Amino acid sequence: MIYTYDKEYNDVFTELVERGYFEAATDEAELKEKLKNEKLTFYCGFDATADSLTVGHLIQIMVMIRMQNYGHRPIALLGGGTTMIGDPSGRSDMRMVMSEETIKHNAESFYKQFQRFLEFGEDAAIIDNNKNWLLDLNFVEFLRDVGSEFLVNEMIKKDAYKNRMAAGGLTFFEFSYMLLQSYDFLELYRRHNCVLEIGGSDQWSNIIGGVDLVRKKEDAKAYGMTFSLLTTADGIKMGKSQKGAVWLDAEKTSPYELFQYMRNVDDRDVEKFLLQLTFLPTEECKRLGSASDASEINHAKEVLAFEVTKLIHGEEAAKEALDAAKALFAGKGNEDAMPTTEISKVDLPIGLLQLMTNVGLTQSNGEARRLVKQGGVSVNDEKISNVSFEITEDSFENDKIIIKKGKKNFHRVLLV
Repeated sequence: MIYTYDKEYNDVFTELVERGYFEAATDEAELKEKLKNEKLTFYCGFDATADSLTVGHLIQIMVMIRMQNYGHRPIALLGGGTTMIGDPSGRSDMRMVMSEETIKHNAESFYKQFQRFLEFGEDAAIIDNNKNWLLDLNFVEFLRDVGSEFLVNEMIKKDAYKNRMAAGGLTFFEFSYMLLQSYDFLELYRRHNCVLEIGGSDQWSNIIGGVDLVRKKEDAKAYGMTFSLLTTADGIKMGKSQKGAVWLDAEKTSPYELFQYMRNVDDRDVEKFLLQLTFLPTEECKRLGSASDASEINHAKEVLAFEVTKLIHGEEAAKEALDAAKALFAGKGNEDAMPTTEISKVDLPIGLLQLMTNVGLTQSNGEARRLVKQGGVSVNDEKISNVSFEITEDSFENDKIIIKKGKKNFHRVLLV
C-alpha cells in the first residue's frame, strides 16, 4: 500500500534531507534536480540472511515509501544470489554460509513483508531477485567482462573490506561481493532502466562500484544515494533487544513487544525516530521531540510507539498494544495484547528462574537469578527475592500470573 500524507515539501530530496535520512550522493546537485523533475526507477538490495526483516531495515523501507509517493519507481531487490556469499561490509568475521533452500525461503518471506509497504504492479514497484542472473553466470566470462573493470589496489582501500583485512584476512569468496553487487546495478539498468541505487551508509563503496560499472559498460549516467544507519544516541545500531533482533514478523516480535521496544527508547532519540520512522508532519515531530517535562516526553514516546506499530502491523494491532500498555502502567485498558504463554497444570511446580527463561523474559537462568537477587522481578506485583521461588497452582489468580522484569517488561502466563 502507499501511505498517504500531506506533502510538506516540493521534492523528495529536500524531504529526505530535512527528515534526517540523507547521508551522501553521487553528483548530488544533479540528482536532486532529476528527483524533482523526473520519475526515476531506483533500487535497494536486501540480502535474505533471515526469514524476516528487522527494525534496522526501516530506514530503507521508509525512504522507498516516500520516493514512491513522489512518483518514483522502487525495485526491491532480493539477494537470492548475493546472500550465497554475504556482504563483508563492516564485519570482522565471515558470515555463515547458508543453503540455497534457506535463502529461497527467506527471500519469499521478505517479499510478503514488502507488500505491506509498497504498491506493486504495472508502473508501480517491482520485486526482483538477483539469483535470476547471478547463479548461472559463467565464471571466466564474468571475470573477463566485469572483473576486468575493478582494480584490486583500489578495492582494498574501501571501508567494506577494512575490518575483514584488519581481523586477519579476507577470502576471495567475500572479496567478490562488490563485483556481484555492482553487476546487479548493471543488470537492473538493462532490464528496468534503473538509474539509482540507494542503501545504508555502509554500502557506499558497493554502490560506487555499481555506478562506475554502468558508466563503463553502458556509457550511461547512474547515481547512488546513501542514508544514515538507524542508530541510537549512543551510536548503537537500532533493532536489537535483550531477546535479540526486533523483527517485523509478528510471530517473531509481537506488536506489543515492538510497541514496548519503541516506547522505551532514549529520550534523546525521540525526535529523530519520529522524523525517520513515522509519517507525522515534520513540525509535529519536532514539537513532540522537544518536550522537556517528563509527562510530555512519555506522551511523545507513546505516540512514537503507536505510529511505528501501526506502520508495521496496522492500526488495530497498535491500539491493542497501546491498551495492553495502559493496562500495565495506568491500571486500565486491555491486557490481552500482552506477550502471553500458556502453561499446563501438569508442568507445575516450576522454578521462577526456569519459567522466566522459558517465556523469553531472560536468555538464561543465570540472568534470571541475577535479576531476582537485584530485586528486579515480581510476580503479580509481589517482589520476589528468593532465587528458589517456585510457581505452583496456588500462585495463579484467575488462572493467570503476570511476571514483571524491571520497570517495563511484563509477561502474562495463563494456566490451562
